[in-house]
Amino acid sequence: MDFVTSLGPGSRMPAAAGHPCMALPALARRPYWQLRWAKRAFPFAIKYLARERVGRECYTAALNLVKRMSDLNTPTSVPDASVAPAEPATPAAPLPRFEDFGLAPPILKALAEQGYTTPTPIQAQAIPVVLKGKDVMGAAQTGTGKTAGFSLPIIQQLLPQANTSASPARHPVRALILTPTRELADQVADNVKAYSRHTPLRSTVVFGGVDMAPQTAALRAGVEILIATPGRLLDHVQQKVLNLSQTQIFVMDEADRMLDMGFLPDLQRIINLLPKQRQNLMFSATFSPEIKKLAGSFLKEPVLVEVARSNATAERVTQEVFKVDEEAKRDAVVHLLSEREIRQVIVFSNTKIGASRLARELEKQGIKASAIHGDKTQNERMAALEAFKNGGIDVLVATDVAARGLDIAELPCVINYDLPYNAEDYVHRIGRTGRAGASGEAISLYSDKDARLLADIEKLIKQKLTPKAIEGFAPRGSRGSDRYERSERSDRGADRGSDRHGDRGSRSARDDDRRGDRPQRSGPPPRKEKVDPWFFKPYEPSVPAPEAAPQPVESRPGKPQPRRAALLGGGSKG
Repeated sequence: MDFVTSLGPGSRMPAAAGHPCMALPALARRPYWQLRWAKRAFPFAIKYLARERVGRECYTAALNLVKRMSDLNTPTSVPDASVAPAEPATPAAPLPRFEDFGLAPPILKALAEQGYTTPTPIQAQAIPVVLKGKDVMGAAQTGTGKTAGFSLPIIQQLLPQANTSASPARHPVRALILTPTRELADQVADNVKAYSRHTPLRSTVVFGGVDMAPQTAALRAGVEILIATPGRLLDHVQQKVLNLSQTQIFVMDEADRMLDMGFLPDLQRIINLLPKQRQNLMFSATFSPEIKKLAGSFLKEPVLVEVARSNATAERVTQEVFKVDEEAKRDAVVHLLSEREIRQVIVFSNTKIGASRLARELEKQGIKASAIHGDKTQNERMAALEAFKNGGIDVLVATDVAARGLDIAELPCVINYDLPYNAEDYVHRIGRTGRAGASGEAISLYSDKDARLLADIEKLIKQKLTPKAIEGFAPRGSRGSDRYERSERSDRGADRGSDRHGDRGSRSARDDDRRGDRPQRSGPPPRKEKVDPWFFKPYEPSVPAPEAAPQPVESRPGKPQPRRAALLGGGSKG
């Protein structure tokens, strides 16, 4: 306490290395019961640190210490005003900037062109650790900028080896980034190209569903940063087009999704192709025990970077659950889109056929919609995504193939037409909205059969979701829903025999509308069929016909028959 009394009003002491204020970083890590004695020290320490500029570490430690002391029951203000005059409010800690990380000017120029000014929490914590060459396990809420958290330090580390040589041997694969889906791989590749556009580094992306020839040409030309899906990467390795022996940095993005999709054997094969000495990074919004077990197999003393509670949802996303019957879910989606005037929304379905049916039904209702799922070709999926981003379509009906990592600017809402079977997919689904600090809305449709799925979600996110009814929604009967099902099957041309009755019913309904106020019959008129009276005659036995006399066979003139020897006994006698 001697240094407290020495720092009275008007005093000015040198910021020596041995001064007690330099012990503030260690003091900030002490438990609460050891900090009560120092409650009078903080106003003087903050004043001294602000005046003498003893260092950023001590200044940050003092601010953290004041925050901890504010939680104590005892007041932290100085009781005697004559000894310690009132101090101004403690200044907030300055927000970090990208310039503070030591990034190269070409990278900073690219970030400025992208409109990046302040790093997100995951970026502020991950970038310095990655730049030091340490292995990292990064966990953050989806939409917080994990891609830039590992892309920027990778580009910075590879800049000393960048060159403009035309020789492919001067451009080996030095960084490998694996993603579970094609859409996420394409998005990460776009971000890497944007960040490295002012550098000589080369990057490309390889994924399945498209022709391998352009990818092979790009790999043979040489790339330093490769973004790939596991399956197509191994295809190029088998074709002896790709060599991973000089890879320095290995990144697994959305690692939990890779395990869910059954990529574990492929991951083991890829890891065996990499050199032993490398830096490993693993980023995801969720970390299950299986993922931690996998990380322990190849990560070396990883640094856990976790800016939010594991499996947490974004705070700015409003979550609503509406209870509807299973047969009325399609009508509920149409009602929500029309009543709330929602434009640009992703609707998630658990099945491919369910996504296609819902997209066709929305098209019938006059809503511009399209579906993407695994049965679509890669060109069709990319075209649908591009149209959705450009505003060509308002509703994108998707399976979980679109739930990971896709960054769609200003997406106001997502709708869970089906609750996901895996509770972690719920976090990724609603993470498509409310990205980068924006607000969003997540709507889930719940039926009685989804009770277990909803309970798993509540257990994962540690939040209660109470189902409620949709205001002003009057679902149509199940008979109408059956009619829609039959019309969809008839549109696809399948099971035409069973659909004719449904189509005839719909035509009769349209005919009734055309008749207007005409009196309607209680039922259809009896069908008049033509009946053959022969079927109603009594049985009459048939009369046998008289035997006809045999008629002699007349031989017609012609060629004489040649003689033929008999098989047994020679020819005929006489």
